[in-house]
Amino acid sequence: MAEIKQYIFFDFEMLCSDKGMTFESMEAIRIGAVKYDLKTEKVSTFDQYIKPKSTKPLSLFCKNLTGIEDKQLAKANDFKTVFEDFLTWVGGIKKSRFFSWSPSDLNRLRIDAAEHAIPNSTITKIEKRYVDFQEIFTKRVSRTNASVESALHLYGLQFIGEKHNPMYDSYNTLRIYMNFLHAPVESDLLMLKHFIFEEEPYSVVRINLQLKDKLICDLSSLIDHHDIFQMKDARKLLKRTRNLVKKYNNILINRSGLFDKENVLLVEKLVVFYHDFLQIFEEHDTCSSKVLILDDYIVKPVMQLQLKRG
Repeated sequence: MAEIKQYIFFDFEMLCSDKGMTFESMEAIRIGAVKYDLKTEKVSTFDQYIKPKSTKPLSLFCKNLTGIEDKQLAKANDFKTVFEDFLTWVGGIKKSRFFSWSPSDLNRLRIDAAEHAIPNSTITKIEKRYVDFQEIFTKRVSRTNASVESALHLYGLQFIGEKHNPMYDSYNTLRIYMNFLHAPVESDLLMLKHFIFEEEPYSVVRINLQLKDKLICDLSSLIDHHDIFQMKDARKLLKRTRNLVKKYNNILINRSGLFDKENVLLVEKLVVFYHDFLQIFEEHDTCSSKVLILDDYIVKPVMQLQLKRG
C-alpha cells in the first residue's frame, strides 16, 4: 500500500423523516469533507449539495435538522457528478486515509455509489483505507458512543462552525483525532476515568497505585478459591472475565507510557487467563460437558493475587 500523505475526513447529510425511513432510501443530499496534509499540516475543504433521485419534497423535520432547502437540491448535481468532483479534490485515493464518525457514512457511500453505477473497485480502494474513528474513540477513550460535540468537550474544546453542516462535522472530527493522536496522556487519563475509576484519578503520580489496587481487587474476585465449575457458572465467569479484559485492555496498549511494568504485567495475566479459560470452555461446551475443571497452571496466578490482596 502506498505511503499515506493525507487524511480525508468526510460526512454525509441524508434524506430523513420523523416518520421513519429505511437506511437504503436515505439518499445523500450533501457531502462535506476536510483534507489534512501530513507534511504541510494544511487543511482544505469540500462541500457540495447532492440532488437525490427521490423527487419528493424534503420533510419539515429534515429541513429543520439539516438546514437544507429543496431549492438547494434542485440546483445541485447528482451523486455521481459530485462524487467525481470529490475524488478530483482528494487528488489520489492511494495516498489517503479516510475517516468518518461512525460507519454510516461509509455505508451511505457504498449504497449510493452502487445506485449510480460507480465502479465497485473505486469504493473498495476507499474501504481498504477507511477508519471508523468513532469506534476507535469508543474503545480507547470514551467507552460509550460519543457524539462529535461531546467528544470535543472531553478535550475541553467547543464545536467550531455550523452544526449539521457535514464539512464542519468533518473538521471537528479532525480536531478530535489530532487531540487523540498528539495528546496520549490526556487521552489515557480520560480512558481511566471512563473505563476504570468512574472519577478523576487523584493525581498522575498516584495513578499506578490506584490502578494496581483496582486491578488486584477485580482479578482476585474472579475465582473464589475453587477450580471446579458447573458449565452455567463457567459461562458467567467467562463473561465477567471478558468484560474485565475490555475494561483494562488499554493498559496493555499504554499509548501514553503512564502505566508501569507491574500493572502491565497484571493485565497480561488477566488476558492469558481469559484466553486459556476460553479455549477450555469451548472444548467442554463442544463435548456437552456438565462440569468444567480448570488446571492449576491457569488458576494459580489468579489465586496468588487473592493472597497478595489479603
